[in-house]
Amino acid sequence: MIMKRKNHTIYYFGRTCITVLLIGCISVVTSCDKFLEEDPKGSLSEEETYNTQDALFNNTVLAIYNYIGGNTASQGLQGTERGVYDLNTLTTDEAIMPTRGGDWYDGGYWQTLFRHTWVAGTASLKDTWDYLFKVVMLCNEYLERIETYQKTHAEAVLDSYTAELRAVRAMYYFYLMDLFGRVPIIERTGSATDQTPLSARSKTFQYIIKELQDALPLLSAEHSNSFGTYYGRMTQPVVYFLLAKLALNAEVYMDDDWTDATRPTGGSIFFTVDGQSLNAWQTVIAYCDKIEAAGYILSYNFSDNFCPTNESSNENIFTIPMDPTLYNNWYCYFFRSRHYCHGAALGGASENGTSATVEVLKAFGYGTENQDPRFDMTFYAGLVKENGQQIYEDDGRTPLVYHPWEVALDVTGSPYEKTAGARLHKYANDPNANADGRNCNNDIVLFRFADVLLMRAEAFVRDGKNGDLELNRVRRRVEMPQRIATLATIQEERILELSQEGWRRNDMIRFGTYTQSYTDHPQSSNDQKGYTIVFPIPGDLLTMNPSWTQNPGY
Repeated sequence: MIMKRKNHTIYYFGRTCITVLLIGCISVVTSCDKFLEEDPKGSLSEEETYNTQDALFNNTVLAIYNYIGGNTASQGLQGTERGVYDLNTLTTDEAIMPTRGGDWYDGGYWQTLFRHTWVAGTASLKDTWDYLFKVVMLCNEYLERIETYQKTHAEAVLDSYTAELRAVRAMYYFYLMDLFGRVPIIERTGSATDQTPLSARSKTFQYIIKELQDALPLLSAEHSNSFGTYYGRMTQPVVYFLLAKLALNAEVYMDDDWTDATRPTGGSIFFTVDGQSLNAWQTVIAYCDKIEAAGYILSYNFSDNFCPTNESSNENIFTIPMDPTLYNNWYCYFFRSRHYCHGAALGGASENGTSATVEVLKAFGYGTENQDPRFDMTFYAGLVKENGQQIYEDDGRTPLVYHPWEVALDVTGSPYEKTAGARLHKYANDPNANADGRNCNNDIVLFRFADVLLMRAEAFVRDGKNGDLELNRVRRRVEMPQRIATLATIQEERILELSQEGWRRNDMIRFGTYTQSYTDHPQSSNDQKGYTIVFPIPGDLLTMNPSWTQNPGY
């Protein structure tokens, strides 16, 4: 097929027939036999697909970006449900999926996420594992294609191709390690999974760091978030962000026994950056400095980063490109959150689901004189209007009102069964979207500069220095008063600034608050030891790989 990236074109032909096999539940791409001897017009043979350098580039490096987004459950890094985003968001105090009568019980799935009562057989865990490893194995296959081409074309300079794919693979290992702790490190498509051990979390962490640092000099220094050759691709600033995020969580990722209530200290974990030996916090600062030096700034308007034309944002560092006429990626969270009548008023449908928690309302100061202005930029609450027009419930007479404080894990039978909870508003409605607003022009923001400032503020504080300047640069944009940077104020600022962007679980684990009890969020006594900060090795992987053992606590 031919896929255009707004102002440049990716030719992704692939092989005539491709099937995905789950070998040991790790996705491996392999050729399949001809099906009824078909020879579809417009398709290319395997030889033709990789026989020139341009074809090789299009069908390896560029092809991998077809998998960053998605439109089915558990596929894509963001935008779909029951995948990476939901595991990082609906298991925290940031968002909740209330059971609303016959809606949203789904066999107790959403309550399982919120209560941390998932088990190894929870379906979305295996689906997410399979998706992430599918992309890892595609990277491996494409790297082998490049290696094969290089053997017969010694004059070709392909180091940048290899570096880009290694960086993408390392990013996917970041998500795997963050979610599952121990994972197998597989770099060849022919590796037997039952003979590949689970790598300790600290070892995987060090592997990811090395892969990113090795790839870094060979990547483009261009911005990835805006139109051009590198739009939506892995470039140096994207890798700087990942390296900063990894170093910020070094105490977590270097801890191979997360149930003993002890961690190594960031001041004793060292990295080599530009030939210098730096501790974890100094490393965060160094990579954040590089991002700022690359020209990223805070957008003048907070909401510009999430509007249908957010490709022009100088704040967004890495995004999933979206366009309803060019891509089939979805952003389903707005659709999933708003009331049915709200969706209908916008010309589509909705699912009346996810809401902000009471903890989020308190953090934003909702309903007080000191309410943070980002609340109204992030959520719908109270009387619901669009373009100045009142929206009504099904009877056409009752104004639609969202009741934020009435939210609970189960609101069945309450007067607010269909209207409890503040609803997502962060991504502006795109009138040109299709699929009930899910296929829109708003690029999905994965990494942005406000997070860089907050990471740097936190690293300064953790290293015994002053992080006030960075914290208050973020607050100044929304005209909020200055605050002293402490770990507590930085954690709170992260939920104010980054709410609903998929970082809350990562943050809460680092700050040690992920397994605390909340209202309507009972934890088991074992959970107090922290075992749920990683998910279990999913499905029947342990049966298929006898040398593997389950993560502690499960």
